[in-house]
Amino acid sequence: METKWHVATAEEAFAAEQFALFGWDVSVQYGANQPEYDFVVVDGDRMLKVSVKGSRDGSWGLIQSFLKDGNYHAAAEAWCKTHSKKTVICMVQFKGIEESALPRMYLATPNEIKIRLVQTEKGRGDTILYELKEWRPKAYAAGTVDSIPKNWAFTKARLEELAIPFGGGSTQA
Repeated sequence: METKWHVATAEEAFAAEQFALFGWDVSVQYGANQPEYDFVVVDGDRMLKVSVKGSRDGSWGLIQSFLKDGNYHAAAEAWCKTHSKKTVICMVQFKGIEESALPRMYLATPNEIKIRLVQTEKGRGDTILYELKEWRPKAYAAGTVDSIPKNWAFTKARLEELAIPFGGGSTQA
């Protein structure tokens, strides 16, 4: 993948393909300004708004624009509040992927991501969600490891766990 545009195009295509493979209808937004989500997926009376985030470096910068005065926890909370209860984040990771292989993909609610972000770096918090980060000796969190929870892997079971009926409850965990 050569540019950010290539990653953005590929991330949405892979994410949409995965939902379709699991039997969900995918409806992509049209137009330049796509607030909050990239596409909607529907299965019977269940619907999710999907915001896709791609990466080729092992991490996703998610909340930098919300950071004020170094308060990572407040930034994570503010970012989380910009998403509706029917939104899920699909993270697509291209780092270390061979040309003929599929990227690693994860599904999480904004609230789950908020919790992970505030736990990062021994609870100090961060604006970046890491797939796997081993903190070096001079870091605040030296000797610790932050990673995506294993249950976030984009599987059919994970999708079923997050799916809610129209007018149903919250995907916020």
